[in-house]
Amino acid sequence: MSTRRLYAVVGACAVVFYLGALWNHFALDDNQIIAFNALVHDISGMWRTFASAYWPPDVGGGLYRPLPIASYTLDWALSGGSAWWFHTVNLAWHVGASVAVAYLARHLSGDRAAWTAGLLFAVHPVHVEAVANVVGRAELMAALFVVLAVYAALARDQLWWSLAALACGVLSKENAIVVPALIVWAWVLGLARPSRERMLAYAVSWLVFGVAYFAFRIAVLQQGVANTPAPVFFGASPIDVRLTAIATLADVARLLVFPLKLRIDYSPAERSLITSPLDLSFIVGLLCLAAWAALLWLCWRRGRRVEAFGLGWIGISFLPVSNLLALGSILLGERNLYLPSVGLALAVGAWLQALEPPPRLAAVLGVLVFAGGVRTALRVPVWKDSREVTISELEDSPNSFLAHGHVAMFLLTAHEPAKALDEFRISTSLFDLRLPWLYVTGAEAAWATGQPALADSILTRLEVVCRPCDFFYRYEASIARARSKGGRWRIPSGLRRARSRPLPSMILTGVPARCSFTPRADSAHACRSRRTLARPSLRICAMAAQSRRVGGCSSVRSRRMSALLLGARSR
Repeated sequence: MSTRRLYAVVGACAVVFYLGALWNHFALDDNQIIAFNALVHDISGMWRTFASAYWPPDVGGGLYRPLPIASYTLDWALSGGSAWWFHTVNLAWHVGASVAVAYLARHLSGDRAAWTAGLLFAVHPVHVEAVANVVGRAELMAALFVVLAVYAALARDQLWWSLAALACGVLSKENAIVVPALIVWAWVLGLARPSRERMLAYAVSWLVFGVAYFAFRIAVLQQGVANTPAPVFFGASPIDVRLTAIATLADVARLLVFPLKLRIDYSPAERSLITSPLDLSFIVGLLCLAAWAALLWLCWRRGRRVEAFGLGWIGISFLPVSNLLALGSILLGERNLYLPSVGLALAVGAWLQALEPPPRLAAVLGVLVFAGGVRTALRVPVWKDSREVTISELEDSPNSFLAHGHVAMFLLTAHEPAKALDEFRISTSLFDLRLPWLYVTGAEAAWATGQPALADSILTRLEVVCRPCDFFYRYEASIARARSKGGRWRIPSGLRRARSRPLPSMILTGVPARCSFTPRADSAHACRSRRTLARPSLRICAMAAQSRRVGGCSSVRSRRMSALLLGARSR
């Protein structure tokens, strides 16, 4: 079969099993980064993003990923904010990454390896979070550019093309910084043999680029590369952090090799801090790490260079997000395995290339690819919108404090403040991180149930760790400005469809079936103006502003929120 047909089949598989994503809307972080981000809504954001943080400043800023934001801005200009277009572009990036993996595998091993690697990567179920959620595009872009950078260095010895791909990858997501380590690993294995002078040229170019990148990043963000630690690591010792990170490797191995059970949330109390090396979770994770190391050593000793390269790729690309070297903002995210799975595809492809497999083995591979594709297709609708994501969180991670926090938001929107307050209490009892959005939701629920003193107490507890919390209230006010003009909602078509649908009954929560996202307009939940507030957590601003007149909250907090709210009204 011709190489063109090979790449066409790989690309088709990357599309067919993800077609359901075209009916998805915006979910979770899509809202903050795309739907309510003023930078994305103006075409000038395509170049202004290079001097801006990835997260909007009203939610604290942070991270530097200008290329995804630039692509979202272009998508918004072309589609008017229609979610289906954003998902279509995500599919295109996934197709590109899958074909690139097949192309690299063909160079390293041969046609059979290209078939295996390309098809396995295209349908791997662990990729659903990265592909079906719009903001997962950063993972797709970074992975594609990493593969191109490695191919340019190993197959073509084109330093400048490799460096350009590295730059694009790092400007998409920080984990693309592993490109130099991957290329050096290939040199060590003998997959490429440049001269010492050429190696020195590569090293110098990487050093110059790294210094320039980090200097510019620090200038834009006014901070280094530190992240807010994952919730499970708050107050943990360095030793406990590493024990927990090693225990997580059991999940990593399972998701890469047998991804039948997928979940959105790996936060407390679904995954707890490991404080003892005798903990069973740590022992299992350590055994997985030992098995990986043993396979790598065995491939090295037997001269299976491409298999060793693939196994090394897994370790090198996962290391930046493993929490072993530096703390990340999450314990584990399935989207973070998109790049490491490239190594798995390359290793399996090279292994089958050397086996001279009989037709029966080829049939088994076909069954595996089809099964993976079916699992992927069934998982895609989970990311349809925030409601579906929340339902999945409750099903897959019933002990997650984030899942119950998200339920509290939906219940509050569904005019069930008493139940929302109960979910807030469940969430904080499982793990109390004092997240601003969660505490604002709890405070509003308390106010709506006639407990202003409790609402004030919740806000006081929040401001102990968030001093001041103006950035959060300002973000909520900006949503109101973006979504209202002259008393009328202005919602992109994709969001309009998602927000006009009634909420179905939620699992274990008792949300009535005929609830909608339309906010109430009573005195406790709306401004005394023509503009109705947009989100449940935003309405606390109105509550706090009114509380100054009824004595429900402290005057300092009320004046701050009232001033921000008045600013939203006047614009």
